[in-house]
Amino acid sequence: MTTVLVDTHDLGEAEQILGQTYAAVRILGTATDGARMRISRRSLGPLTIDDGEVGYEFSYDAESPEKIYLCRVRSGLVEERLPDGGTNSVGAEGILAFGALDVPFTGRVSRAHCDIVTIDRGLFDRVATMGGGRRPGPVRLTDSRPVSAAAARHLVRTVDYVRDGLLADAATSGATLIAATAMQHLAATMLATFPNNALFDPTIEDSRDTTPALLRRAIAFIEEHADSDIGIADIARATYVTPRAIQLMFRRHRDCTPMEYLRRVRLHYAHQDLLAAERAHTTVTQIAARWGFAHTGRFAVYYREVYGQSPHTTLRD
Repeated sequence: MTTVLVDTHDLGEAEQILGQTYAAVRILGTATDGARMRISRRSLGPLTIDDGEVGYEFSYDAESPEKIYLCRVRSGLVEERLPDGGTNSVGAEGILAFGALDVPFTGRVSRAHCDIVTIDRGLFDRVATMGGGRRPGPVRLTDSRPVSAAAARHLVRTVDYVRDGLLADAATSGATLIAATAMQHLAATMLATFPNNALFDPTIEDSRDTTPALLRRAIAFIEEHADSDIGIADIARATYVTPRAIQLMFRRHRDCTPMEYLRRVRLHYAHQDLLAAERAHTTVTQIAARWGFAHTGRFAVYYREVYGQSPHTTLRD
């Protein structure tokens, strides 16, 4: 679903709506020759991407936002002035994270076209534990500038895939499991792109809690909640061990990661749905999306590896 958030040449109106949508902000500039600011939003469950176009130049002074706004620049210039006195200027095909440092920020926007992805800060804690990370306090970004050009390019491609793949695919509409997985993937990619305070070293406690009994408990939880938005942190809580212990447990006894095992379970349930479905009323894409597989082609590859035929063949038979 697409919603127009703002479409105006009036800076006062633009300032008010930007404040309501993102964070309290003051903007200074001149919208000459009828130039406009237009922002529209597309959503899939908790996932939102805004398409913003500004036909003029303005400076801004913003309060610290509650969330982080990942800005993928398509054209024009977006500039952020940093607390250390430096400037982060991003042009076409660049990316930056507004609100990364959780402090007020200022800068300039010049005739820019951007994609803006809303990221909940709490996602970083969740995806850090998925990768075996740990932290006494919340995981947070420590800089809004990517660690490398290669990392920035990868994050840009990830945003493009979510926008052009997931949000553009009508078959995924309403697939909240896919949306939640996409949000986690974006947050994980951000942790690989921007400096942060997450730690990823195993502890003695992690290595100790890896018994088969605990593994059975983890497997039971996964199988019971495969249709829900679960991650390693949830499995660890249900098993009463650390996230890192869950990682080690599955590696040692199942030769896979917990998320790979979750994918296998979801693939099994998708197989059962295909066997039971009526072809006239159900598609492979719908069943794949129901079980969190956003890319039908990739789902078909996984399916053939396990069941020796395409999911379309199973549905036809």
